[in-house]
Amino acid sequence: MFRFRGAAPALKPEGALKRAEELLGVGQKQNALQTLHDTITNKRHQRNWNKAFEQAMLKYVDICVDMKAGRKCKDALINYRNACQQVNVGSLEEVIKYLLQVASARAEEASKAAAAQLDAVEDLEAEASPEEMMLSYVSGEKSKDRTDREVVTPWFKFLWETYRNVLDILRNNSRLEALYAMVAARACQFCLTYKRTTEFRRLCDIVRNHLSNLLKYRDQGGRDRTDLNVPATWELYVEMRFTQLRTACDLELWAEAFRSVEDIQGLFLLAPKGCKPKAGLMATYYAKLTQIFTKSESRLYSAYAWYRLFTFTRINNKSLGGADLAMMASNVVLSALSILPYDQAARHDADPAAAAERATKMAAILGFNVERRDGRSLLSRDALIADIEKKGLLLLVPAEVKQLFSLLESDFNPLQLCKVVAPLLEQLNALNQPVTGASPVQDMPLEAYSVPLQRVAVAKMVRQLSEVYSVMRVSHMSELAPFIGFGQAEQMIVDAVRSGYFQARFDHKNNTVHFGGQEVESERVRGHIATMAKRLTRALAMINPARAEDKEARRARLVALALQSAEGENERMLRRKHEIEKRKEEAERQAMERERELEEQRQAAEQLAREQEERRKEQERARREAERIQRELEEREQEELKAYMASRGKKVGEGEKLDAKAINKEVLSEQLKQQQELQRKLAKLGKQMDHLERARREEEAPLLAGAHEAKLKEDEELFHSEASAFKAAHRAAWERDLQEKARLAKMEGDREAVAQQIQARRAEEFAALKAARQRALEERREARRQERDIARRREYVRRCRLQLEEKRRAEEEEAERIEQEKREKEAAERQRKLDEIAERQRQREAELEAKSRADRESAASAPPPARSGTYVPAHLRARQGAGGGGAPPPERPAVRDIAPAAAAASSEQREERSGAWRPSRAEDGPPGERGGSYRPPVRRDGEPERGGYRPPGQRGEEERGGASGSYRPPVRREDDRDRGSGGAYRPPTQRGTGSRW
Repeated sequence: MFRFRGAAPALKPEGALKRAEELLGVGQKQNALQTLHDTITNKRHQRNWNKAFEQAMLKYVDICVDMKAGRKCKDALINYRNACQQVNVGSLEEVIKYLLQVASARAEEASKAAAAQLDAVEDLEAEASPEEMMLSYVSGEKSKDRTDREVVTPWFKFLWETYRNVLDILRNNSRLEALYAMVAARACQFCLTYKRTTEFRRLCDIVRNHLSNLLKYRDQGGRDRTDLNVPATWELYVEMRFTQLRTACDLELWAEAFRSVEDIQGLFLLAPKGCKPKAGLMATYYAKLTQIFTKSESRLYSAYAWYRLFTFTRINNKSLGGADLAMMASNVVLSALSILPYDQAARHDADPAAAAERATKMAAILGFNVERRDGRSLLSRDALIADIEKKGLLLLVPAEVKQLFSLLESDFNPLQLCKVVAPLLEQLNALNQPVTGASPVQDMPLEAYSVPLQRVAVAKMVRQLSEVYSVMRVSHMSELAPFIGFGQAEQMIVDAVRSGYFQARFDHKNNTVHFGGQEVESERVRGHIATMAKRLTRALAMINPARAEDKEARRARLVALALQSAEGENERMLRRKHEIEKRKEEAERQAMERERELEEQRQAAEQLAREQEERRKEQERARREAERIQRELEEREQEELKAYMASRGKKVGEGEKLDAKAINKEVLSEQLKQQQELQRKLAKLGKQMDHLERARREEEAPLLAGAHEAKLKEDEELFHSEASAFKAAHRAAWERDLQEKARLAKMEGDREAVAQQIQARRAEEFAALKAARQRALEERREARRQERDIARRREYVRRCRLQLEEKRRAEEEEAERIEQEKREKEAAERQRKLDEIAERQRQREAELEAKSRADRESAASAPPPARSGTYVPAHLRARQGAGGGGAPPPERPAVRDIAPAAAAASSEQREERSGAWRPSRAEDGPPGERGGSYRPPVRRDGEPERGGYRPPGQRGEEERGGASGSYRPPVRREDDRDRGSGGAYRPPTQRGTGSRW
């Protein structure tokens, strides 16, 4: 069968539309779809939008809807969006509206067709057919369910897939945001019309993911990216979330409705500057909050939602009538009274930080701008009751509601409380009044508060009984609350005791209830002792009044005592104030530290929650992807099964789901039947062939015996005739051979002569070849012998060279070692001389120092010379001193005589260390003995040079290096190792410690 493969190039939109019409006329929908798909996805046509392109896209939409080709339709819409979002957004809007309209119409037609099939049943009381009974027993479905699954479900599935694909195409595009909001609203309407709760949850997740991705990648920017800072865009997204909230409440999906409220609150936080939601939307917001919290039985939050709705509507809606305000005020008061006076959730909150965070979150949702630390204290029953009284809501409610308020909040009558409240609760149904269309809530039944108010009345009654009685019989207490059973009352009392509202315990053995506990400082007895003391003091003054003089004296004494202790008391109070401030600062610091820790824990918990949410979303995406793949595999399997059934000529209904296992079982059963039939036919044919073969053999047995005898006779006659012919031919050949032998015998001599000549010639040739070969072998043998001799000589020369090289290397190493030892000895000798010089210098300095010290001591001990008034020279002073019997003072060496000696010694040490040239001295000894004296250069042959310089032409053979002319290295003098004599350059790091030059 010929299949159109679209190998030709893509046509223009006009040509593609015409070609598609022709293919549709002959029933080739797939080929028409492929033709239009090639044109729409062609990049060349996308750059040039025109009206024909739109017509081709509409025709393509018709074919996709008819074939339920959702994926191809999405691909084409993506390409069409890229083509016209910059040129004509209205065209894309028309195409999407047309797609949704056609898909919705087909879904409605399928629904009506399913209903018509049910209406076509003539007698609803008639029994079902056997086939229907078998299907109902096997599948567990009713006839209507099967009809819906076969007819309606495929079109609903296609319509939902269309909504999802369109939302994915239009998301986060500023040019398409109005169209995106319209499609989201129509999708919500679809879910509401057909009660598709699962699809609505997925729709909310899709829209929520689109917004989260928009906020996550807001910094990346883009030409057409949606910007929530634009007021119109923000209002559009807020209206979308309110549509989602209304649909969730209509479908009674309260958890999804609360998530929608959280989404709306998040959008409020992202509101542009100066942009606020409309008053009508906020009224709807608080009205839906009342429904959500009422269904969740969160009495506190429900009462606050009613309170916020009343205050907001009263301020912004001036068209409300008196009945509307009275009903709303009654709901506010009754919902506030319905809150239990104790907190049931407080004892279940293991984490105070989480409880505070939740309270703050709920306060923000309800529109209260509070601090985090005050979130729990603000949203309380007492605060709400106080606001109701302060705002004057009791003036708007009926008298019955006002009486209920006074009974439950201000009156103290435990024995009659429940009996008085019961008839008032029964009258709540009669207090309902019709409201106008201006009211944000149309249904406000007051009787819904009867049960919660009964529980509050019982709790208040037991609390008041605990303040009056210490023990009471259970039967008597049950009579006080006739509208509630003892089991419910007991459970409620236990909850109140656990929450700390009052103290009570049941004694089931004696059938009594004991009130009060072991806590002395309870709320109801905390001020009794102080009150009793004041009253006893007043009674004592009345019984024994004091005299006026005693009072004055006592007053003066107290005043003097007060003045005396005023300063100390003032200091004590200042210290106390300072201590209190210090403790307050410490408490504030600790509170701030706790708050910081709580904040860190909250952030960590939020981070963990975000990570868990991301993992959940990732798992959800993976699950959806797996479901999509599984769905595609199932669809592909269904297509293959339908094609197989069509090839077998079986008709398959539209939307019918085929069971692969059943079809495989049926195919195997048919194949087994065919195999069994073939085996039966083969067995019958084999039996028939056996009978035919037996009959044939019975008939041919005598005929075969006669034929055999005739054949034997013919063979014998043939054998005899052939033997006679063979003998005759053999004799004739023998005779011819004898004649040929006689003829050839005449040439025997010639043959012998020719053979001898040939053999002689060949013997000569063989001898010549043998001699040549022997000569060649001798030549090759001699050549190989010469090569071996040359190789041996070369190896010998190589070994000799190696030995000479090793010997020369050993001699050089030995010479180097001897030279190194000589250098070390010279260095040691030089160091020894330097040490001796230093020692002599130290001795000289010590002698000079001792001599100087002795001179100073003798000069200090000598008597002063006689002062005659005349100047006495120094050389005459000794003579004068000698006349006195004292020895002349020793001559003190002059400083200028010591300094040159020390300078000479240090210069000598430097010269010795540096190794530089210096003139010979007497203390150096003879030239042959001193180590650093000059020595004549040594020639290369080790002898001293003779004479001065001579040019090379005048030198002898020995002086020029010998007759052989080989190069000999110069011999370096021992004292030139540090000065680099010999012409060879050495780096400074390898030179000696002496002069560098």
